[in-house]
Amino acid sequence: MKVIEINTTSAVLSKSVLFEGIAQPELPVLLDCLDPKIKSYRKNDFIAIAGEHCEGIGIILEGEGAVIKENAAGSRMMMVVLKPGDIFGEVAVFASNPVWPSSVMAQETTKALFIPRHKLIGECPKLCSWHRLIIQNMLKILSEKAMMLNRKVEYLALKSMRGKIGAFLLEQYQKTGKTMFELPLNRNEMADFLNVSRPSMSREMSRMKAEGIIDFHLSTVRILDLETLKRMANEDQKP
Repeated sequence: MKVIEINTTSAVLSKSVLFEGIAQPELPVLLDCLDPKIKSYRKNDFIAIAGEHCEGIGIILEGEGAVIKENAAGSRMMMVVLKPGDIFGEVAVFASNPVWPSSVMAQETTKALFIPRHKLIGECPKLCSWHRLIIQNMLKILSEKAMMLNRKVEYLALKSMRGKIGAFLLEQYQKTGKTMFELPLNRNEMADFLNVSRPSMSREMSRMKAEGIIDFHLSTVRILDLETLKRMANEDQKP
């Protein structure tokens, strides 16, 4: 890789959980050992396709990638949006038959870096001290991934549109500690994540606004009636 590209890549990777604990100046040497490949994609290109062989893990360097799943009927559901520094393929990389569990689609012009599987789990011929740290970071990532998937199941188990929206907004409130916050997803992404249609979700949010439960403008949401929002989410979880 060129010097400028290495410096740009190192700046992004230094923010990735996979390289936590590794100083940015050390990353070019580590990258030389890992022998990664960088690929570019246009909007709506597939970065990875579910069911195809997984050569290793990927890391978004520029742009955004959406992790999506499709059922037998062809309905598509977005699992998560990947930002620069986020990784994908970590669930499959240690499997006996490594295949991409989900597809990843570029949401805009995107660059992704791929680290070969054997470079992660094989013995390093240079005896680099970083490999053990990378494996430890990988275990942390897998643990957090399992928790995220459990959270996704909880959303899918909610029965009503209002309950799903209420639970999602409460989660953002708990993360930020503020009643006013920026949504981490746009409307299309949020609808896909909650497994609902965008028009229906928008109508329900407008009703909640008219009832004085929330207020919103573009991606900014303010919770006006926190107790009602909590009640909406909790009642939807009752058997």
